[in-house]
Amino acid sequence: MPTAQIASQAASTRRAIDRRFLVQFALGSAIPLGLVVAALLPKRPGALHWPPMHPHAPELWRIGAAPPAVQTHLAGIAVAVLVGVVLMAGVKGTLAHRILGWTWVLAMMTGAVSSLFIRMLNHGAFSYIHLISGWTIIALPMAVAAARSHKVRLHARLMTGLFTGGLVFAGLLAFLPGRLMWALVF
Repeated sequence: MPTAQIASQAASTRRAIDRRFLVQFALGSAIPLGLVVAALLPKRPGALHWPPMHPHAPELWRIGAAPPAVQTHLAGIAVAVLVGVVLMAGVKGTLAHRILGWTWVLAMMTGAVSSLFIRMLNHGAFSYIHLISGWTIIALPMAVAAARSHKVRLHARLMTGLFTGGLVFAGLLAFLPGRLMWALVF
């Protein structure tokens, strides 16, 4: 097969994979966003009870006043979001992808493990959001093992799911009224 034909097939495969990722990401983001909006909608017609919102510049002192587990969690998640966006948009399989991938895995694991020590939401007990942390702790090694054994599709699905569920969905939950991120900006 001529080199030009191989390059053309590779480019078309990459475009198909990129389109598939965008569709998965859009659907994976729309469902959690819809759940958050539904949770904030009124329980009876005509009774819209939005919490008071007064958007302001971020009050970063709130992060400094938070417990160490919260600070560690926010640092890990901030790194994971930034690196994750670069990974999702970049070329896969390169040395840079592998290095950033390991950085992302460490940041996600830091965020997931540190969240197990954050229990203010449910009076000192675990809450439903800790299920996301548990799944992240289980799925990250599975995704790494899939990449190391060249199971690219499984690796891509797991990592996309972790990004969408562990960062996008959980991130939306972090901005619900009464949580630190809500107070930070509203």
